[in-house]
This record gives sequence, structure tokens and C-alpha cells, in this order.
Amino acid sequence: MSVLATMTVSLDGYITGRDDGPGCGLGVGGERLHYWVMGGPWTYESDHEIGSMDASDKQFFDSLVETMGAAVCGRGMYEAAGRWGGTNPFGGTLFVLTHRTEDAPDPSTGFVFVDDLDSAMRQASDAAAGRDVGIGGGADVIRQALAADYVDELVISTAPVILGGGKRLFEGFDRDVDLEIRRVYESKYATHVRYGIKR
Repeated sequence: MSVLATMTVSLDGYITGRDDGPGCGLGVGGERLHYWVMGGPWTYESDHEIGSMDASDKQFFDSLVETMGAAVCGRGMYEAAGRWGGTNPFGGTLFVLTHRTEDAPDPSTGFVFVDDLDSAMRQASDAAAGRDVGIGGGADVIRQALAADYVDELVISTAPVILGGGKRLFEGFDRDVDLEIRRVYESKYATHVRYGIKR
């Protein structure tokens, strides 16, 4: 089992545009980060569907999800994604890190609310049953997991866009981490790099 932290960033290191959050998704211009996921330009107002990727993006995406058994994300990501319509769209339980567990949905939705990272990682590892555990953001959750030495592989998709503002992936992160490039995938909409954490 490996723990993979995955995130899409702009060339200047932002994971969202300005004013992201519930009702605003990835913020001003932030949907451009996920052109690779949707197979091209999309907006929140237009019809869009995850999975309409080109061959290289799909090869990258499939390499991640085929080994994934469970995942962890933050409450901010969960809310910004509109709670995924109330049903977990991913293959495996999604553990949502939050200080507000009192409004947790029924576990049958595929979401489990957890109030601390150690517990989330422990439960995700158990649920994954030997398969990989993904950490999908937001940025603060990934920084916490890196600092706590949970992450085995950092998977960064860089979109060819400069956002100029928003939330930065490594804002305030002060650890020195050595990485090794394990695999690179390139497409029209992103360069995906799988970095192993050197220990």
C-alpha cells in the first residue's frame, strides 16, 4: 500500500483561482485547472462530465484510480465540489477531514467524516485493505500529510495557466523534501508528474 497525494496546480502554484468555495467551485478562472479532467474547456454553467479525457490524461488518471482503495480530503474540497451531489463518485470510501462532524451524511453515501488527520489516515488505510490511499486536497490537508510523513508519492498535474491569485499548494510549508521523478505524462491540458518521496 502507498499513500498518494494528488493535486492540480497552475504554473504559478495555485490550486484554485480567487474567491473559491461553495457555490464558486475552483474560483475565478479555476475551472481551467481541470480542462484535462473534462477533456477540454468547460464552465460550471455548461454540461460537463468527468472522464472525457484524451488518451494521455486518461492513461495518467487510470494509473491512479486502478490501485486506489480509499481516499482522504478536506471539508473545503467536499463543499466546493457540491458534496458530489450527495454520493461519493469514487471507488472506495472517502474520509472527509472536518472539525464539524455533527452534520455527517449517512455512511451509505460513501462519505465518512473524521475530525483529525491521524484517524482519517488510519481508517482510510483499513478501508483500503492493502490498496493505495489517496489524499485529494485541499492544499492544507496535503501539507499536513506531507509534514506528518504519510505521503509516499506526490502527484502533481500542472495546467498551462497562470492564475495570479487564489490558494497556493505549498503556502507556508517549510519542510525540505527530496523527490524523485517516477513518471511523466503530457497532454494539451496538463503535465502530470508522479514524484516519489525520498526518505
